[in-house]
Amino acid sequence: MEYGKHTLPSGIRSRYIDNNNGVTMHVLEAGFEDRGRPCVVLLHGFPELAYTWRNQLLPLVQAGFHVLAPDLRGFGRSVRTPVNFDDDLLPFSVLNRVSDVLGLVRAIGYKRVAAVVGHDWGGPTAAWCAVLRPDVFQSVVLMSTPFGGTPKLPFDSINHLRGVQAEVDIEKELAALPRPRKHYQWYSATRGANLDMWHAPQGVHDLLRALYYYKSADWKGNKPFPLKSRTAAELAKMPAYYIMDLDKSIAETMAAEMPSREQVAACQWMTEPDLQVYSTEYSRTGFQGGLNLYRIYDVAGDLNSFAGRTIDVPSCYIAGASEWGVYQTPGAFEAMQQSACTRLLGVHLVKGAGHSVAEEQAGQVNQLLIEFFQRAKVAP
Repeated sequence: MEYGKHTLPSGIRSRYIDNNNGVTMHVLEAGFEDRGRPCVVLLHGFPELAYTWRNQLLPLVQAGFHVLAPDLRGFGRSVRTPVNFDDDLLPFSVLNRVSDVLGLVRAIGYKRVAAVVGHDWGGPTAAWCAVLRPDVFQSVVLMSTPFGGTPKLPFDSINHLRGVQAEVDIEKELAALPRPRKHYQWYSATRGANLDMWHAPQGVHDLLRALYYYKSADWKGNKPFPLKSRTAAELAKMPAYYIMDLDKSIAETMAAEMPSREQVAACQWMTEPDLQVYSTEYSRTGFQGGLNLYRIYDVAGDLNSFAGRTIDVPSCYIAGASEWGVYQTPGAFEAMQQSACTRLLGVHLVKGAGHSVAEEQAGQVNQLLIEFFQRAKVAP
């Protein structure tokens, strides 16, 4: 099938499916010939698309699965008109994103899903699918973004008075550093972030090229390590794509790290035709659908209702060894292993990969996924 100017392999089809939760979702699908196959759902991150999983679809079919990779709410061909900053934010909440996935699989005819796999922002959505509906989502794989757990509400607080702790304004402290900085998450939540990226002076194509390169193992400065605490001094140890210079936009930050023509030509995990799929869709839709995820997480304490809940289905974590996202939230990587996931069957840091682990090292990721599905006993 044609996807922009790129042809996807035979065996992958593109469909539009009403998820009964307010979105007609564009889905890349493989293994659809046999409805008796167990279902695997692949959830992309930002700035990504269903196309992010192009190298996983057919190998998972060969392993016996029916595989779905949707363009999520606000992304790609699931968007008819660009999302605006002033549009209702509530549909992008965690609980509603879980409803999007649940509605999709039920629309297709599945009451249970063998595995839900999420990368980047798809990771928290996949994690909460497992927290909220373990009866449906039988296993979960988190990529790049570790799940630090559900909210922590104080226990027996009336009998154990807590000392008042002064709130630390990290944003103010970052701005006061000798090299003034700001957190990319805060910037991404601002009104101007979408226009900055959508109308970048270098164009959307080169913006994305630099962004993917900068966060990959190809950029030799990516040598991550655990941070001691969530302080300005510690956070500032991360590269500028996470902790930006105070006076620079995302477009300016990426322009400074644009790879050379030789580097672009040598990049096999993100060829120019591959990149064209992304840049064509984001040029059409803008970036606000993805940026909204930085603006909303918990809605007026909704997630507090699930305080203390854990992921109790079989789980697995995969990230690139050159991935700073493993450590960007100090303590989350450790909490995932110690308490948040009670049946964590594997933690893998893949050499030769940064943030785009499923693309940079597709073969190894496919092998890890299939091995996990076998261990979790969800493989056919």
